Amino acid sequence: MAANIRRCRKARGLSQQDFAYDIEMDRTYFGGIERGERNVSIDNIERIAKGLNISPHLLLQEPES
Repeated sequence: MAANIRRCRKARGLSQQDFAYDIEMDRTYFGGIERGERNVSIDNIERIAKGLNISPHLLLQEPES
């Protein structure tokens, strides 16, 4: 999931700080999610997906190689 979030965020040209601000999430917490260091609730998965304008299930898929 972390790789999918990072890939989608970067594809939109957003920094971690700007994206975290946009979705009203602490940047250090969001950075931990992107590094796979944090467990993330379904509510926060939905918040991230909404900020990326994608369906939450896309964040849970295996990354394409």
